[in-house]
Amino acid sequence: MSNLSLSQCSLQVLKQRAFLLQKIRHYFESQDVLEVETPILSSAGNTDIHIDSFTSQAINPDFEKSYLRTSPEFPLKRLICSGVGDVFEIAKVFRLGEISRTHNVEFTLLEWYRLDFNYLQLIEDVKALFYKLFDAFEVSYKTSQTLTFFQSFQNILAINIEEITRKELNQVCAENGYSGSVLSKDEALDYLFATQIQPRLDKKCLTFITHYPASQAALSEIDSENPLYSLRFEVFYQGQELGNGYQELTDGEELLHRFKEDNNQRKNHTIRIDKNLINAMTVGMPACSGIAVGIDRLLMVLTGIDNISKVLSFNAENS
Repeated sequence: MSNLSLSQCSLQVLKQRAFLLQKIRHYFESQDVLEVETPILSSAGNTDIHIDSFTSQAINPDFEKSYLRTSPEFPLKRLICSGVGDVFEIAKVFRLGEISRTHNVEFTLLEWYRLDFNYLQLIEDVKALFYKLFDAFEVSYKTSQTLTFFQSFQNILAINIEEITRKELNQVCAENGYSGSVLSKDEALDYLFATQIQPRLDKKCLTFITHYPASQAALSEIDSENPLYSLRFEVFYQGQELGNGYQELTDGEELLHRFKEDNNQRKNHTIRIDKNLINAMTVGMPACSGIAVGIDRLLMVLTGIDNISKVLSFNAENS
C-alpha cells in the first residue's frame, strides 16, 4: 500500500478526500437535503456544444447506443419534478477531452438543487458550505466578492462588452496571446475571461461571477430585468473555477428549443435529446436553483495540491 499501486495520490490525501465527503454530507444532512443516486448510463445525452460524451452499447433496444453521464443534472431534475424536494448527489461523471493539470476525463461532481431558491440565495448556500469546508481544512480566506460578467470585463480589462465589436474583441485577444482563426464574440469573451480575468481574481477571496451573457445561458433562466444576460453564475477560488450554478430554467418547451439549437450547431454529431426530462418539465418543475461543484478541484484548493492526478486514487492514464 506504500505506493498505492502506482497512484500519484498519497494515503494522506485519500483520507482528506474521505474527510471532505464526510463534511459535505454532514452539511446537507443539517440542511435536510436528501442524498440520492441516479444512473451513470443513459439512452440520452448532454447536447452542450462544449462537452463531448463517452458512448457505450445500447441499454434500451429502441436506441443504437447509450451515453456515460457528463453530469447527474437531468435525472436529478426529473426527481425534482416528481416531488422529492431538495436533493444532492456526489456523482462520478465522464467527459471526453484533455487530460491536464486540472482535467481528468473521469471526475467527481457534487450537484445539488434547492427549491424556491433564486440564484442569490443559492450563492449564500454555496458560501455557507465552502466556509465550513475552509474552516475544517484550516484554509485562510477572505470572505467573498460578487461581480457580474459585465463588471469583470469593465473592472479588469476596461472593456464594455455591450459596446465592443467582434472585430475589436479579436484584436484584444491577439494582443493577449491568441493566434488562430477568427473567434465568435462568445469565443473571444471566453478566451479573455480564461486568460486575462480569471488569473487576476483575488486568490484569497471566494469570487462569484454572475449574469453570463444570454447566449451562454445553458440551462439557466434569462434575466427578466435585462434579457441580454442570464441568471447563471460561476464560483472561483485560488484561480480555479469550482462550480457552475443556475437559477434553473423550468420551461420544458424552451429547454427543448435550446437542446435543438445545440444539435443544430453540432450538425453531424447530434446527441439524442432526453425526452423524459422534457416530459417531466412539461408536467411541471418547481422554481429552484442548482449548482455543480468539482470535488477534485475543490480538494486541490483545500489541500494546496497543484495537479488533479494527486487527488485521484487513479487517473485516466493509470486506471
